Amino acid sequence: MAIHHVLIVDDSPTERYYLSDILVRQGYSVSTAETGEEAMLKIRASKPDLILMDVVMPGANGFQVTRSIARDPELKDVPVIICSSKNQETDKIWGLRQGACAYLVKPVVAGELLAQIAALG
Repeated sequence: MAIHHVLIVDDSPTERYYLSDILVRQGYSVSTAETGEEAMLKIRASKPDLILMDVVMPGANGFQVTRSIARDPELKDVPVIICSSKNQETDKIWGLRQGACAYLVKPVVAGELLAQIAALG
């Protein structure tokens, strides 16, 4: 599956800008959401090829949103990479159990992110 459109879900404007900049420089089309609820609306309206998901956000957290995506028959084929400041091994295991295909710890290293995306495509 070729990845063209990436949805970045993060409540931090700085983080959204940082991740968008990395991806746009590589030729990806990027859209953003600040909350899990906004993300679900955008995902249903225009299904992205990949989602970069923060965990700690107001409202539904990234683990909950990732689980909703993974359990939805219409959306379960959209890969989710969690990008979080939560760096405990238990967080990583939990994120992957919710349906994420990868878990990156912030600050996200551009090379690691791009390698994960390349592995999916």
